[in-house]
Amino acid sequence: MSRQITLVLSPREAADARFYTALAARRMGVAERDVALVRVVKRSIDARQRQPKVNLTLEIFVDGEPTPGPVHFDYPSVAGRTEVVIVGAGPAGLFAALRLIELGLRPVLLERGRDVSARKVDIARINRNGRVDPDSNYAFGEGGAGTFSDGKLFTRSKKRGDYNKALRTLVFHGATPEILYEAHPHIGTDRLPGIIRNIRKTIVDAGGEVLFERRVTGLIIKGGRICGVECGDERIEGAAVVLATGHSAHDIYELLHRQGVRLEAKPFAMGVRIEHPQALIDSIQYHCAERGEYLPAAAYSLVSQEGGRGVYSFCMCPGGFIVPAMTDAAQSVVNGMSPSGRTSPYANSGIVTEVRLGDFGHLRAEWGELSGLKFQQQFEELARQYGGEHQIAPAQRVADFVAGRASGTLPSTSYIPGIVPSRLDRWMPRFIAEGLRAGIATFGRRMRGFVTSDAVVVGVESRTSSPVRIPRDPATLMHPDIGGLFPSGEGAGYAGGIISAALDGERIADRVKAYIQ
Repeated sequence: MSRQITLVLSPREAADARFYTALAARRMGVAERDVALVRVVKRSIDARQRQPKVNLTLEIFVDGEPTPGPVHFDYPSVAGRTEVVIVGAGPAGLFAALRLIELGLRPVLLERGRDVSARKVDIARINRNGRVDPDSNYAFGEGGAGTFSDGKLFTRSKKRGDYNKALRTLVFHGATPEILYEAHPHIGTDRLPGIIRNIRKTIVDAGGEVLFERRVTGLIIKGGRICGVECGDERIEGAAVVLATGHSAHDIYELLHRQGVRLEAKPFAMGVRIEHPQALIDSIQYHCAERGEYLPAAAYSLVSQEGGRGVYSFCMCPGGFIVPAMTDAAQSVVNGMSPSGRTSPYANSGIVTEVRLGDFGHLRAEWGELSGLKFQQQFEELARQYGGEHQIAPAQRVADFVAGRASGTLPSTSYIPGIVPSRLDRWMPRFIAEGLRAGIATFGRRMRGFVTSDAVVVGVESRTSSPVRIPRDPATLMHPDIGGLFPSGEGAGYAGGIISAALDGERIADRVKAYIQ
């Protein structure tokens, strides 16, 4: 029987497997030569003291004890089986497809964008201030928004499904085993495309189908039940439809609204993306001039209440880049990403504040349940007006933003298309500007050096979550008015990140199976 032990080590010691194996053997009272296998179960950094420490939990197997074999996933052939249409090849759609295969159903996966390799070309063009393809960009295309915007795998919810199975599925498809035990697992935007290709191969090899450049333009509903979708003149039918289109698919919300499918406006959050030199964040978090080779790029998580409204950091990317995340040339939208090594000299994070239903109530009479969506679009279009040509984004030094003054110049940035000085606080909705200013000032008191002229706020971070929810029955997870329609993931308003969306997709697949039976 294996045994677990937790060691508190220096970063150098935690990076040396021979050292911690020998120490664990001594602590357990066994000879090092009798240790058959040492497996890291959890690793986290404690930087609260002057000298950061690593908490390392190990599972120890000694000679004579059975050691675990590799995790294997069995995806049976589903060729010729009952078909289920999945709209959207992000994490919710991909994991729904994998689970449907496990359950003996044939997924037909529709993606409005291009495959992950072709999508790289479209993204490179956007970074060069070229044309924004509305169907293939940082938000749309195989893998969804997470593929080219970091790949963080943390979820706060423990109720959505089998978190460890989701991580093991990613490892099976090419992710490094470290994601199984890191306190805040992260794959990296450089590795995710290969994993996405492998998942597609699993789906196709099992008899499923993945179709690209299929933008859904209509739902086929008969007698209160959905039996497929239209992609222009093409009809694609199935026993059920999983709608996993992501929170940026505004045209899908408008399509549902036109076809009389019930929607709900919901609160969300918007703000800016803030960028500091990574060395500054390291020095604040690790209490040192340089972090050295054994500590990762430091991260932070911040939250405050300002005037009764929450302000918080979102999708923090240590050693990362700010990227253009608009889906239309009329918008300025930014997001963050990190490669697996987190080697960029910059650290960025969304800093956002709550947007409540009352904040866009003035749009309700004209737009109804889409009023939050229209409020979001107005915010993004304002940012585009005050930015530069193409994807050049409006920006302001952090110290100037907090003080309410203009920035004559701007520091260097990771944002490749470029930034231009702008008084963001002058054109933002007042409650957003005031909330962000107060929140960033509060964060500066907690992290000395956070408010600095060497950092910038860049506009705008507006796609934190969907402003619309597609309702579903809590028991069946199906739309309450349309049989066989299963809203899923971030776009439906039930997830917030790669893993939570993936788990939601798996839950949906289980309910689809129950519905078809």
